Amino acid sequence: MSASTLFIIGIVGAGLLVIVGVLTVAMRRGEDAGPITGEFDKRAKRRDQAATKSKQAGGGETAVAVMAPPEDEDVTPTAPPADPLAMREELTPAEMGVERRKFFNRSLLVIFGIFLGQFAIAGLAFLWPKLKGGFGTPINAGNINDLRAEIIQSDGSIVPKFVASAQSWIVPIPEAEVPESSFAGLPVVAGGGSGEPALMAMWQRCVHLGCRLPSCVPSQGFECPCHGSRYNFHGEYESGPAPRNMDRFAVEVDGDTNSLIVLTGQVIQTSRAKVKTIAYPQGPSCI
Repeated sequence: MSASTLFIIGIVGAGLLVIVGVLTVAMRRGEDAGPITGEFDKRAKRRDQAATKSKQAGGGETAVAVMAPPEDEDVTPTAPPADPLAMREELTPAEMGVERRKFFNRSLLVIFGIFLGQFAIAGLAFLWPKLKGGFGTPINAGNINDLRAEIIQSDGSIVPKFVASAQSWIVPIPEAEVPESSFAGLPVVAGGGSGEPALMAMWQRCVHLGCRLPSCVPSQGFECPCHGSRYNFHGEYESGPAPRNMDRFAVEVDGDTNSLIVLTGQVIQTSRAKVKTIAYPQGPSCI
């Protein structure tokens, strides 16, 4: 369960708690408006009916004729039902205030505890290491030969391969260019040999402010749509406010499957290249 889902559940739970608390206070303070019920007294009803007839026969006189009960009826008087309102225990204003304060204080403590728990869960989820799979772990970008065939076009131009799970652009680089480049001695090139170019995996974000970098095939480079930083297809800085080359990940080859493994947990930074390994631009810009 994600942190956002837990946050929404916490908000709903806090809202329900507040509603229940308000209803509890309202019911405690409100008047008991329910009807007063008791046993139905047939004798009293007959007496009332007789009194009404007597008034009608006497021309409005106030005398009331009382009908004697039948001889076979039990005339034992019954006590009137108790009045619930009279038996209710009244709270003083001071007591009522104390109860209300206690309720709201406890409600605030519960809500604060819910938010604190959500923050702790979110922080734990952020700091918890990913034991397997996902960004931050080794990602299989695919078979090296298949990647080369997809990236290098028949006319020699490059169309970078984007690997979403690794947040990386995969590009080729001739091994002969590596010793004189800013990548010499770094584990950022793998999969070369037998005259075939090696491969690199560059992080898709711009090193200026972190915008996502799209590729621009016409110019053979990466061009930031946010602030205009530009890099060639080897991620070397060309222009704009970016302070260095594109960041890249360490890579290695899985010998069993001949696959390129992108180590997304190892980000490697390089300064602006003094000697470029690929020309830029080679065509019109995309921004």
